Amino acid sequence: MPTPRTRPRPLRSLAALGALALAAPAAPAHAGTAPVSSEVRVADAPALERALAEARPGQTITLDSGEYAGSFVATTPGTSEAPITLTGPSDAVLVNDESVYGSGCPAPDTHSSGYGLWIYGADHWNVRGLTVADSKKGIVVDRSDHVHLSDLQVRGTDDEGVHFRSSSSDGSVRDSRITDTGRVQPGFGEGVYLGSATSNWGCYGVDDGVDRSDRVEVTGNHIGPDVRGEHLDVKEGTRDGLVSGNTFDGRGISGQNFADSWVDVKGNGYLFEHDTGTFERPGVFAHGYTSTQQVDGAGCGNVFRDNHSDLGGVGGFAIALWSQSDCADEPNVVHASNTVANATRGLTNIAVTP
Repeated sequence: MPTPRTRPRPLRSLAALGALALAAPAAPAHAGTAPVSSEVRVADAPALERALAEARPGQTITLDSGEYAGSFVATTPGTSEAPITLTGPSDAVLVNDESVYGSGCPAPDTHSSGYGLWIYGADHWNVRGLTVADSKKGIVVDRSDHVHLSDLQVRGTDDEGVHFRSSSSDGSVRDSRITDTGRVQPGFGEGVYLGSATSNWGCYGVDDGVDRSDRVEVTGNHIGPDVRGEHLDVKEGTRDGLVSGNTFDGRGISGQNFADSWVDVKGNGYLFEHDTGTFERPGVFAHGYTSTQQVDGAGCGNVFRDNHSDLGGVGGFAIALWSQSDCADEPNVVHASNTVANATRGLTNIAVTP
């Protein structure tokens, strides 16, 4: 039989071929590479260090239970639409009790910090659920805006528990428990620290040479006992934060380096409301909330309302604002809705506003 002839395919015009090419699906921009996973689960310290180094916007890094001992640094920013999240249960514990300091101001490429978690130059991070313990410092946020810390436990730190510095603004620490700070340097064992002292602006003064860690919210936390520095230290140069719904347990305040109150506010424009503070011995206690002026115009414009203070028969004023005479343009305000018990000197040293 003769071999069947194959019917020739009709030729297509160049225009038709062009239309066909336009209709064909485009090849992936990164053909041959795996897409970035939206969740990364880690179970040990090397995996966590790697996940932090490789983090991308929109990812969630989830910790399994267990102890993670190492140097944990986040330097990749997220975005407002795609923040990066680090989360885990309360028995996922970050530990870093070693530090080797290089020369100059602290930076990840020159220092092994001893910080339980260091967020450096990394905007838009959320950290929630886990624990930081047995570290030189707990959580340090440097040069990073929109960092939100929630539902954490921070305990057993040589110095402070949580520190927003180097103009790290618009962040928050919420619904967390901070205890047992200042084990090695009691006078530097603040629970939460916002900004930097003017003497340290050479390292941490980013904006105009000032550490403007502004608009940080400290809400719903339980701070103390055995917080040996102030429960909250608000430094000069910062402003417009919110301190609300916290419980300050003053047992164990050291009195060292002037650490003798729950709150020391040297910044401007903070609102303190619905906070509860108590003090019982042991500890050294002068007043509940204090304010002094370290820089002209600082320590002013702060508002106190609906706070409840029990000074344990030891503390003088619930709210002692020594900077008021220097705040004519932006006075501090203490509302009559604040209450005080067991104070040796009363509610406040300034006129009360109804």
